[in-house]
Amino acid sequence: MDGRFRLVAALLVMLSLVAGCHSATGKTAGESIDDATITASVKAKLVADKPSNLTRVDVDTNNATVYLNGVVESAEQKARAEQLAWQAKGVKSVVNNLQVKK
Repeated sequence: MDGRFRLVAALLVMLSLVAGCHSATGKTAGESIDDATITASVKAKLVADKPSNLTRVDVDTNNATVYLNGVVESAEQKARAEQLAWQAKGVKSVVNNLQVKK
């Protein structure tokens, strides 16, 4: 029983230390996972929307703000990409930096 107690105590100490860890970006592991999940969701929506052909849009997420970057063929594609980004669960804002090809 004494060995189990020590193991549980050691695990609790390690968990408490890891729970407060921040990455170099200042985000917790949970925040990083949330941002990665949002990015993956937005990318999946862009790829699935075949008529819009938005597969080359670059998507980044930071603190639930989605950043859309790249070049699209039309203003309609730019608007559609933003619309799809807003549909992803957990998105708090969208910054649409897409440029329309001239």
